[in-house]
Amino acid sequence: MSRVLIAALVALIVSIAIGPRFIEFLRRHEFGQHIREDGPEHHSAKQGTPTMGGLLILFAATLGFLPVSHYRLQSLTVLFATLACGGIGFLDDFIKLTHKRSLGLRGRWKLLLLAGVTVVVAVVARHLHLSTDVYIPIVNVSVPLSWAWYPFLFLIIAGASNGTNLADGVDGLGAGTAIIALFTYMAMMVVSYVRSSPHPADRNLTKLDLAIIGAALIGGAVGFLWYNAFPAEVFMGDTGSMAFGGALATFAIMTKTELLLLLIGGIFVIEALSVIIQVASFKYFRRRVFLMEPIHHHFEMKAWTDTKITIRFWIVAGILCSAGFALFYRYYFHQA
Repeated sequence: MSRVLIAALVALIVSIAIGPRFIEFLRRHEFGQHIREDGPEHHSAKQGTPTMGGLLILFAATLGFLPVSHYRLQSLTVLFATLACGGIGFLDDFIKLTHKRSLGLRGRWKLLLLAGVTVVVAVVARHLHLSTDVYIPIVNVSVPLSWAWYPFLFLIIAGASNGTNLADGVDGLGAGTAIIALFTYMAMMVVSYVRSSPHPADRNLTKLDLAIIGAALIGGAVGFLWYNAFPAEVFMGDTGSMAFGGALATFAIMTKTELLLLLIGGIFVIEALSVIIQVASFKYFRRRVFLMEPIHHHFEMKAWTDTKITIRFWIVAGILCSAGFALFYRYYFHQA
């Protein structure tokens, strides 16, 4: 268990310690955020704020995880998906910076690269003989998907990556909600590890290793949040937001808690649904449901401050994650 604490502390210390120099490096090279023209007016003040802060999170988390890891395939797959999705986000950020615009990598290329990440995760899942059934809690039913489970993995990874990306629009919102979600998965794995055997020597090290990678990501994200809290000195960019999506999606896949991701990543689901509802409503009814999408922009247009939006979204995320943890303990624990 000490490895979990060490991973979190190392990542936290590294993130906070090198944060100022990293932010100064971004400023010096003019790696500043380009704000979308159709966004809320007060966002224009954020133009030029250093971005790609996700690199700080990924670097710190990797340094925190690798020295204390047991190198189980499940946790290494989570690390791979996190870095790979972060790499896709980095490419998107880099294109925005070099072209000096708010639009980066085209959607089709993002999906193609995410499909590549899915292939690797699917190969690992096949190697680990993970069940292709999807368990539905409460009704206590397993739905066999057979080969359809592999396209389902793509929906999980692409959906989570895009959902976390959409939520990264207010200072501290994306990082804070991701920390809450990752803490939930870490807690689930810690409980599973402790309860796997009354004898420490016989406990499931895979669960411990998953807790370690979760703790490392949390430590790196908390250190980043120190500089991302309102008013933000740095943004995580797509580099960080897509990395978080990849991490959460792969946690759900490796722990066979796919449907729980709807609760644990509930804020990201709400953000994505707000965009889908807005687009569908305008297309078919020529009416807008929200003042602006994603939904956090709707509340900005209603004159909510960044801090109020962030804290209230954190509260909702905490409630949803608590429900997810409760369902895990009640319905998944016997198979964890």
